[in-house]
Amino acid sequence: MRQDAGTEILAQSFGAIARDYDRFRPGPPLEAVQWLVPSGAVDVLEIGAGTGGLTRRLVERAPHVRAVEPDARMRAVLRARTPDAEVVAGRGEEIPAEDRSFDVVIGASSWHWVDEELALPEVARVLRPRGTFSLLWSGADRSVDWMRSLWSGGRETAAEEARRRERHAVNLGVGSPFHEPERRVFRWTRRMTEDELVGMAGTYSAVITMGAAERQEYLDSVRRVLASHEAPNDNGSIEVPMRCLCWRTTLR
Repeated sequence: MRQDAGTEILAQSFGAIARDYDRFRPGPPLEAVQWLVPSGAVDVLEIGAGTGGLTRRLVERAPHVRAVEPDARMRAVLRARTPDAEVVAGRGEEIPAEDRSFDVVIGASSWHWVDEELALPEVARVLRPRGTFSLLWSGADRSVDWMRSLWSGGRETAAEEARRRERHAVNLGVGSPFHEPERRVFRWTRRMTEDELVGMAGTYSAVITMGAAERQEYLDSVRRVLASHEAPNDNGSIEVPMRCLCWRTTLR
């Protein structure tokens, strides 16, 4: 994503709903984390840790996890929810770590918020030789028609779809110190209630930054689309298709 004043406003919006973000945003599946973080990794650094959806998986995978998050409101929830992680303030463009001090650098749905030209050299700096750089984007599977329609409130355009796909792009550039990256997709389902689905829809930056009336109109449209596309199970829950897009490379 192009980094400008508008991007900065969107990036900083999540802290205003930090507790809802933590409640409604699902973390990645274990299988994805196992693919992204090599067995035997000791020191793992997470960029843009948010409230810890990925962090809570990482502390089960490695003995030392440093979770870097720029927003103090998000860090407060992260620190309370994940006491086993080392939580610090910082950004991907200036990573708070010494040279060659981590086996893995990883980020979940955060890379599009950083300045890639500044962040890539920082990742290479803090990684140990042959260290792993991993990224993931985890959430509702918008490749499923009814989920794509739901998340757009029934009004998605081709331009919006193209912009969202840009968020999953990583440009290593010419002369990169990294090997050719690998990609993998993990899919699963998650049982959620209608209220939980609508709550999750409200945790995305474009919705958070709407005016109150516009946001309510959008969430109402999500409920209408949901009612027309998917009936709940007997217990009132819905089987929601989820997807985790994974990307990894290693330092040369």
